[in-house]
This record gives sequence, structure tokens and C-alpha cells, in this order.
Amino acid sequence: MHQDTSTNWLSRIFHLDPAGANWPRGVMFLDVALVPLMVFWAIGHEQYLLSAVFGLLFAGLADPGGSYRHRASHIALFALTGAGVTALGFGIGGDAWGWLVLAAFAVTLGAGLAAAFGVRRFVTALLLNLWFIIALGLAFSLHHAARITSYTWAQVLAWAAGAALWIAVTFVAWLIRGRPDRPQPVAELPGDTAHRKLTPPLIMFALIRALTVAGTVALAFGLNLPHGYWMPIAAIAAMKPSLEQTTLVGAQRLSGALIGAVAAALLLLIPTSTHGLRLFAVTRGLEVVALVLLMHGAAIRFCNYALYCAAIAAGALILMDLPQPSNYAAEGYRVLWTLCGVAAGLLVMLLGALLAKRSAKTPSHAS
Repeated sequence: MHQDTSTNWLSRIFHLDPAGANWPRGVMFLDVALVPLMVFWAIGHEQYLLSAVFGLLFAGLADPGGSYRHRASHIALFALTGAGVTALGFGIGGDAWGWLVLAAFAVTLGAGLAAAFGVRRFVTALLLNLWFIIALGLAFSLHHAARITSYTWAQVLAWAAGAALWIAVTFVAWLIRGRPDRPQPVAELPGDTAHRKLTPPLIMFALIRALTVAGTVALAFGLNLPHGYWMPIAAIAAMKPSLEQTTLVGAQRLSGALIGAVAAALLLLIPTSTHGLRLFAVTRGLEVVALVLLMHGAAIRFCNYALYCAAIAAGALILMDLPQPSNYAAEGYRVLWTLCGVAAGLLVMLLGALLAKRSAKTPSHAS
């Protein structure tokens, strides 16, 4: 019986939905992402590549479709907001951990309350929320790196350039196709923009998410945990409106992080025995491999979330570790903190579900 339960649970985690795969979308992302890669190869500042790639990727996810003027204005607003989030994340990344906790709480609370403006805006706010935590972690790492100099204004410029590249590419495609209205590129994301009332459950869910993320940020940066920012990232991704969703998504994220970390660790072993020109070639090759992994993530996002997490985690780990090589225990730390973040999200959602049941029973007893 136990074996059947485990097999059923694994089948749910790795269940494939063939209709969710979109390889043309993934190839399009790779084609466009090669542009910032070539630019940063030319200027020799790969520490800004991650900001440009995430600006490009998230601008594509935030593209609402419709007329080009509508699309361009919405992506430009998203890019401008993202630039502010990037400036905040990299600006305070080296400050005292208390400021990081306060900023993470405010950004996460604002992202949660964005649900009042429609599900679509909540999703785009969640993207910026995730990017803010990634920016905090990257800024913290670069601040403690002796060999690498990172400027906040340059990170902001890289993010904005990535988003602007998506606007430019969609403009060219719009002209080639004869200037018709287009559906949103990621059709699986919700497009609902109907406003909702800020009900007590909605406010409570936003507050719980913000407190959980602030708590994990406090643990990660207050205790100076190596690569601890993976904890709040996992907590954000794991927390869903229902406990069942949280459990499944948390298990998928943990499985994906484990697969991605192992894959990245194996790939990052390649340059350890190379030097000189061969090391340069291997490093450039691994950057291309990272973009190919991110391309697979863009293509299979709605095919299987665990495999999507694996591809995104492996690609991001390679891009983050190549400019600042670390010991390979780092991949183990990332998996450990991912596990802790998922556990924190599950625990908070479990407590919320128990409190909701208790409050629902109390009126019935009183009556």
C-alpha cells in the first residue's frame, strides 16, 4: 500500500501534459536571449547577463497580447516597475539584513494585494516579487565577491535593456505579420483583469505570504546562510491559495531544484581542470548551455512544473556560478534551503487551513 501511494505521488509530481509543451516559444526565447549573451561577451561584463536575461524572459511572460500599442504600453510599465525593483534589490543587497527583511515584506505584500486588480496583474506582480528576491541574493553575493565589481545602475540598465529587447522584437514581428492584433505569447497564463474587492481572506493570504517571505529572508541573510536566498524563492513559489496546491507545487519545486542542482554541479565540474584559452572556451560554452536550459524551461513550463524548475534552476545556477566560482557544496546548500523554504510554505499554509477550519466551526457551535 505504501509503495502504491509513493508511486502515485511520484506520478503526480512528474505527470506530463503534452499539450503544455510549446517548443516554438522556447526556440524564440533562445534566439532573442543570444543577443544579450553576445553583447556581454563583447563588453566582458557577464555579471550583468542574468539581469538582462530575466528582464527579457519576464517581459515576455508579462506580454498581455492585443494591439501593439496596448502590448508596448503594458510591457513598458512592467519594465519600469521592474527597473525600480532591480534598483531596490541591488541597492540594498549589501546593507544590514533588517533592511532586506523590511523591503522583502513590503514588496511581497504589495504583490499579494495586486490580486485586487485582477489575476493577470497578480501574476505579473509575482514575477517581479520573484525577481526582487533573486536580485537581493545576487547583489548580496556580488557585494562579498572580491574580484567582481557590480554597479546598481548597470544592473538596472541591463534589466531595462532585456525588457526593451522584447518590445523591439515583438514590434518587428508585428510589422512582418501585417500589424494584426496578437494573442498573449504565453496563452496558459490567466488574462483576467477584472477588479476584485480586497476581502479579508485575500488580505490575510497576502499578509501570510509577506510574513513568511520576510521570515525566510531574515533567516537567510540574518544568519548569513550560504546561498540562503533560495529559501524565500522556494517559499514564494510553493505558497498557493489551497493547501493541496501548496503541497504538490512544493514537492515539484523541491524535486526540480534537486535535479537542477545536480545537473549544474556536474556541468560546473568541467572547467575545474581547464586553464587559459580552453577555460575561456569552456566558460562561453557553458553560458550557451545555460541559455539552452532556460529555453527548455520556457518551452515546458505548462508541460510539467518539476521539470520546468529543474531546467530553470540548472540554467540560473550556471549563470550565477560562472562569474564567481564557488565550491561545489554550494549546490547542496541550495537544495537544502529550497527544502526549508518549501517546508516553511507548507507549514504556514497548513496552519492557515487549520485556523480557517476552526473559525468556520466556531460560529456553528455558537449558533
